[in-house]
Amino acid sequence: MDVIALLPRLHLLRFPVGQAYLWRDAGELTLVDAGPPGSGRVIADAVTALGHDRAAVRRVVLTHFHEDHAGGAAELAALTGAEVLAHTADAAVLRRDVPSPEPVLEEWERPLHAAALRRLPVRDVEPPPAITELADGDVLAFGAGARVVHVPGHTDGSIALHLPHHGVLFTGDTVAASPVDGSVMPGVFNLDRTLTVAALHRLAALDTDVACFGHGDPVTERASAALREAADSHRPTP
Repeated sequence: MDVIALLPRLHLLRFPVGQAYLWRDAGELTLVDAGPPGSGRVIADAVTALGHDRAAVRRVVLTHFHEDHAGGAAELAALTGAEVLAHTADAAVLRRDVPSPEPVLEEWERPLHAAALRRLPVRDVEPPPAITELADGDVLAFGAGARVVHVPGHTDGSIALHLPHHGVLFTGDTVAASPVDGSVMPGVFNLDRTLTVAALHRLAALDTDVACFGHGDPVTERASAALREAADSHRPTP
């Protein structure tokens, strides 16, 4: 895992597939996503290497249930005592109350999806011991008030987190940066691509300086402009 400083309060944690983000407030830490299965101890060690006590990790907010984002949550909660939070719709999948729905892949996505699966650990996602359920509009106690934005499409319970005081947006896999040219684009491997594009338009309407994606390099300045350009290139289906 690579640990990359983005802002004084923000680090990117990059895995072979997917990435998570560590946000620092005075005296406590918040993780947005938790990497693939087996990542909990790696993340906890990174927290220590950055000079923090593991117990400073107060919460792990999952943007969606996919294993490259939620796989390390249970282990991390056990190591740190952190609260695990997810949208109600995806919490049911994480608890295994309902089966995990498969993405509806477009033809060009199929080889990319197969390649991503080959790079992920062959391990089941362990359910977190408890999940605090979230809804659209909830405000979480980090980043001077992090607002939950429900953006279904990638999964039914996908969320973004907007920190308006800091101008930071965590998009999960609703938005991505292209590995080819770094351009901003809708995320891939969706349950409903039409809803994902509509969600991109919702996020593009927010005032954002820094946009942190589930895959690809973050945009670290004038992110609103990049999101709006992407939205203009991908019109919602009427």
